[in-house]
Amino acid sequence: MIADLDGPQLEPRGGAPARQLVVFLHGYGADGNDLIELGRAWQPLLPQAAFVSPHAPEPCGQAPSGRQWFPLTFRDPDERWTGVNAAAPVLERFLDAELTRRQLPPSALALVGFSQGTMMALHVGLRRATAPAAIVGYSGLLAMPEKLEPGAFAAEIRSKPPVLLIHGAQDDLIPAPALFHAAQSLAALDVPVEWHLSPGIGHGIDQEGLRQGGEFLARRFKSG
Repeated sequence: MIADLDGPQLEPRGGAPARQLVVFLHGYGADGNDLIELGRAWQPLLPQAAFVSPHAPEPCGQAPSGRQWFPLTFRDPDERWTGVNAAAPVLERFLDAELTRRQLPPSALALVGFSQGTMMALHVGLRRATAPAAIVGYSGLLAMPEKLEPGAFAAEIRSKPPVLLIHGAQDDLIPAPALFHAAQSLAALDVPVEWHLSPGIGHGIDQEGLRQGGEFLARRFKSG
């Protein structure tokens, strides 16, 4: 059994108890320290939020100092689908434990992923019994089985939180068409989705993408 997750955290400024929880899910070969600074940048927009950035459960096979949500060999067309399903239970336990510890309802949760973390955020976020307030996915994709049965896939979707997808137009690791494929697939599932393509940006997050992500979360928490 995989051990429980942990990682860096930021509490709300001023010391008041958090009323919202933003969980960052890092990319392949990174760790929780990679994204926690986004929380620092967003604190003025989200003064009532706690930010948590867990380290993925496994050592990365190709970056010994980093972590992975699931292994990647790029030899198996279904490895992403297999991977998100295998990693989902440990992430679900972490999310539920953090919400319980902070005495927050499931609707006070937002998920923010980067690359492999976006795959996890979309997979888990769409299958929670109570929809998160929002999902923001940077530089990622929607993991789906190679032999897709649309009816069976749609039947797995338990919640339809608002989603914002942001991608670098020059991303050579997960090319930009993955953004449009994910947006179209989510729209077909009646998931409300917005997207932004960052011109000239590769596999990373620019200031405009950072701004849009933070403002999206602020709007969604306010409307909730």
